Amino acid sequence: MQRRQFLATASAATAMPGAVRATGRNTLPLDAPLSIARVGLRSPDAEALARWYEETLGLERLGTEGPVIHLGAGGQVLLEIAGNPALRRPFPSWAGLYHTAFLLPERHFLGQWLRQAVERQVPMQGAADHLVSEALYLADPEGNGVEIYADRPQESWDWTRGQVSMGSVRLDAEDLMREASPPPPGGFRAPEGTVVGHVHLQVGDALAAAAWWHDEMGFDLVRGSRDANFLSTGGYHHHIAVNQWNSRGAVPMQPGYAGLDHVTLRARDGATPRRVTDPWGIEVRIEA
Repeated sequence: MQRRQFLATASAATAMPGAVRATGRNTLPLDAPLSIARVGLRSPDAEALARWYEETLGLERLGTEGPVIHLGAGGQVLLEIAGNPALRRPFPSWAGLYHTAFLLPERHFLGQWLRQAVERQVPMQGAADHLVSEALYLADPEGNGVEIYADRPQESWDWTRGQVSMGSVRLDAEDLMREASPPPPGGFRAPEGTVVGHVHLQVGDALAAAAWWHDEMGFDLVRGSRDANFLSTGGYHHHIAVNQWNSRGAVPMQPGYAGLDHVTLRARDGATPRRVTDPWGIEVRIEA
């Protein structure tokens, strides 16, 4: 699902006919057997990068541990930024992070964030209605992709023989903002219930990566193709996506570079904590 070019003004957006609004709180993705707990990044300037996530996404600084800054919402850590000034910036075509997707608990929060982004002229990379969700895309100052999104009601997701229907049509940004109240005087703050809904990775071979997530981690393939595959547990539309759009044939991640450090999964029913590495050097941690 390629990103749609984000329209310069919200008034230029058009509606998706027959759209179902996400007005309630879904039980997924956190009720799934495995879900995303948090994402770790490496940065040559962790302090500056953390400020961007605070000011732009409204994450809360929850503390530090040595060179690592913890950010999150509602007291839950969602992002860990480890600082090391010697790190270099990776090439966009290398394996690693495509985006971290922050899931807001209700649609009106997404509209509130968009209103602030338009007012502050936050640079955007795209926006789309994916049928199962509505999403906005941007990148942090170090080039790490970011998605901020709200799910549509899970009972409206269309499943056929274990495959979920997802698309990429134009987002009705005008309707999204009309439903939202203005951001508070201090700016948007990620509300309690915000989570990392999914993580999208770029790899050298999307089919091989999907097979690894299925065979090694027990994820179900819920939508697939040669170039991009979407996987989940427990019936979510996806917790993990892997694509080779920009990175076909990429070699494993190399030490000494900024970007993705790890993806931490949470096992709902308990699991033995462990760390594994996928074929592209991406570290995956599991915690109970």
